[in-house]
Amino acid sequence: MKASIGRVATAAQALGEAGFGGGYACAIALGTGLGAVVEALEIERMIAYANVPHFPASGVSGHKGRLVAGRLAGRRVLILEGRSHYYETGDAAAMHVPLGAIAALGAPVLMLTNAAGSTRPETRPGALVAIADHIAFSGLNPLIGETDDRRFVPMTNAYDPALRALLRDAAGAIGEPIEEGVYMWFSGPSFETPAEIRMARALGADLVGMSTVPEAILARFFGLRVAGVSVVTNMAAGIGDGSPSHAETKAVAGETGGRLARLLDAFVARLPETETAP
Repeated sequence: MKASIGRVATAAQALGEAGFGGGYACAIALGTGLGAVVEALEIERMIAYANVPHFPASGVSGHKGRLVAGRLAGRRVLILEGRSHYYETGDAAAMHVPLGAIAALGAPVLMLTNAAGSTRPETRPGALVAIADHIAFSGLNPLIGETDDRRFVPMTNAYDPALRALLRDAAGAIGEPIEEGVYMWFSGPSFETPAEIRMARALGADLVGMSTVPEAILARFFGLRVAGVSVVTNMAAGIGDGSPSHAETKAVAGETGGRLARLLDAFVARLPETETAP
């Protein structure tokens, strides 16, 4: 526990010295192929994860692995352009330091985005879905090894209902259809089998993917409010002619990224303003 506190503090101090200090309206973690959000940003500064102490490397195509600060809808935001996954590291807490540093830098809200498979025949590739809840099917937890009572994080309403209401309002304002659903985390990196997708549907999952759940748990551990949006990039295995691939994921995410950027712009515009750095 003391070691993890020290790593977060070291990373936050380094980012402050690099000009990332000050308040932010929110932080946004981008999923595979969703870099179009950065194109909509008035960029103030950026830094590669490799240049921040204790930040993990991201070795997945479609994830640039850098932290970007800038303005979206006139508000200061932090963008995590890529994440480190459990399937890369064998560590469910791979994003512990980045999320702890974000909390230390004063971003009260974390918006998690991802590319996901749909288990619902009616929810097709290109759909945007607000995450209402999740199922940590892998059985892993990023808080294993923490030693004080903060590890017993309540996860009721982990995806903040008020933030989901803001998302719906933002979507309505720009005429963007948005659904809601439950996201199930599989460890990856192999895609799910049709049998696993039948199980996921039986357990109430509308979406499947290989990220997001560990970050949501860590964010709640650090006291952040959490919202999440999945970009449906494929039908899950066995749903219609669904046979997902990483190439398809990147292609559809790239095609949908502009719509997600507009939604996030409208969402951020509805967040409370914070003190801004000069």
